[in-house]
Amino acid sequence: CLLTGGSVTYSEETPVKEKAKVYDSNEIEKPAECQPNIYASLKEIKADFLEKNEEHRSTSTPQSRSKFQNQSGIGKQSQPLAKNDGESQSGFHKGQTLLLVLLISVLLLYVLWSGIPSLPHGTSNRDAEVLQTFRARMKELKNTYQSQDPNLWRRAHGFLEKRLNTSHVHLEPAILLFTAGREAEKALRCLSNEIADAFAFSQNATTIHINGVDKAVRDSDVVKLEVDNELSSGFSKGKKVAVVHRFELLPAGSTLIFYKYCDHENAAFKDVALLLTVLLDEQSLRKSLTFQEVEEKVRDFLWAKFTGSDVPSSYNSMDTDKLSGLWSRISHLVLPVWPEKGLPLEGCT
Repeated sequence: CLLTGGSVTYSEETPVKEKAKVYDSNEIEKPAECQPNIYASLKEIKADFLEKNEEHRSTSTPQSRSKFQNQSGIGKQSQPLAKNDGESQSGFHKGQTLLLVLLISVLLLYVLWSGIPSLPHGTSNRDAEVLQTFRARMKELKNTYQSQDPNLWRRAHGFLEKRLNTSHVHLEPAILLFTAGREAEKALRCLSNEIADAFAFSQNATTIHINGVDKAVRDSDVVKLEVDNELSSGFSKGKKVAVVHRFELLPAGSTLIFYKYCDHENAAFKDVALLLTVLLDEQSLRKSLTFQEVEEKVRDFLWAKFTGSDVPSSYNSMDTDKLSGLWSRISHLVLPVWPEKGLPLEGCT
């Protein structure tokens, strides 16, 4: 403090709290002659300090209220955020539930449709009808001929079905060779006929039937010409399949005509099927034989039939090279047929 006219001056630059602490202290050491004035001045300063403190409070209160209101606003805003978060979690759980339902639906559809044979890609409406008709007929035959190897149905069905889709270009005909022992002669004849008829019926066509028994002892060249005319005329008129029964009984040289109809690249008719049957000399064909062993057995049997010493030799006759070429054309699929006990004495079904 300064002793100037009995008044006390102070600097307001000193912080308020420090001033209050100094002036409230009872240990103010100043000269004795100015103490009465100092005490009076201290009271004034204290009052002024309290007044300023009140003013400070009054000015800070709106700010505090504003701050409190802001905090309250933030709290209120946080409630919608929490609500939105809850809604998002609820939506997430709903999405999971929907995804689970979709997955279950897909699995159910897969189970239902897996039992229904699928149609080939690019199948037209007409092709679809043809395929469905063929499958229905083959299913009936499978139920009738229950003694047959399941692989016979699977292979024959798949092999013939490829020819029923007109959207694909067919480069060669479908050739199937069925074989059996003596005990299954009737099953061999009936089964080959009915599979051929099923293939033809699905296309609103009929079957060409050629029986080697009727041509066994006739001239090879004549039989060759007859077979050629029957196949060419039938296929030209829209027939889709031919069955040649007892192929092994045809005169050896006449079988060379099948080069024309069974060739891999230059067959005369490529969107047709030919079913050949070969009845072996042995009484029964063992079921333990593999398909490869059955094929080899048929090949050896035809070699002995068509190239034996008792077969007349001529330019048009069969020889080993020609038979080798013929075999490669007719042995696309060789299938064994087993006996069927349930077949009637007359007819096949």
